This record gives sequence, structure tokens and C-alpha cells, in this order.
Amino acid sequence: MTLSPRYGLAALLLAGILFAGPAGAVNPEERLADPVLENRARALSAQLRCMVCQNQSIDDSNAELAKDLRLIVRERLAGGDSDQAVLDYVVSRYGEFVLLKPRLEGKTLMLWGAPALLLVVGAGGLFWAARRRRRVGQTERLSEAEAARLDAILRAQD
Repeated sequence: MTLSPRYGLAALLLAGILFAGPAGAVNPEERLADPVLENRARALSAQLRCMVCQNQSIDDSNAELAKDLRLIVRERLAGGDSDQAVLDYVVSRYGEFVLLKPRLEGKTLMLWGAPALLLVVGAGGLFWAARRRRRVGQTERLSEAEAARLDAILRAQD
């Protein structure tokens, strides 16, 4: 049995999609010589949002602002800052939105609690709808007189 070229092309395309990973946008001239610092820089860059792309980390973005942020992260690390100090510095300049995973604070509590709140409200709504449906099915039956009248109307139409 021979396979048509279409199946081979489809298999090649599928393999390319399945095995393709993120390439990253860090240019070789941005990399730090110290591999430990470079790994820390990459880990921090993966936590910071590109303000241009918005749903990409600065590690994955090719935007100029993302490049500038990557350079700031590397400069701060090379200057001896801790990871937390680097994040605090970037947040102080660009705001909390720059973090891909916002911190758990009073002002972000609603953001963190919204999924649980929506789940509880949705479950309550489903429970209420099921109870109402059950109650409606039990209480709103036709009386014998109404059933006879409806039967007469239906016979008259035939």
C-alpha cells in the first residue's frame, strides 16, 4: 500500500507544528557572558509582559521596547541586583501590568478571586435553574377542565 504525497505533506506539517517550540527573541549581542546570570535574565524576562505585544513575554517578543526591557534586566543583574530587585525596578517604571503573573496584593485581589467567584456564581445559577425547572414542572399542570378544553380546541382544528 502506498501513501499519496498529500499524506506525507500533512504528516510533515503536523510534525512541524507538534515539535516546534518558541524560538525566543533574545539576540546574541544581548546575552550575558556569565551563563548563570543569563539563565536568571531569561527566567526574569519570561515573567515580564511586552507592553507592545501584551500577551507575550519580553523574552519572546521582537518589539523594540521588549529589547530595551531585556537590556535593563541584564544591566541590573550585571550590577548585582537580586531577581526581586530587578522586578521591583521594572514594576516601578512600567506599573504592575508589566508582570505576566500579577502579585497577590489588595489591589489585585479581585483579579485573583474573580475565577473562583465566577465559578461559585455559575454553580449557584445552575442549582437555582434546576430547582426552578423541577418546581415549574410539578406545579403548572393543566386541570381536567383545561385539558378537556385544549382537547376540544385541537379536535376543532383537524
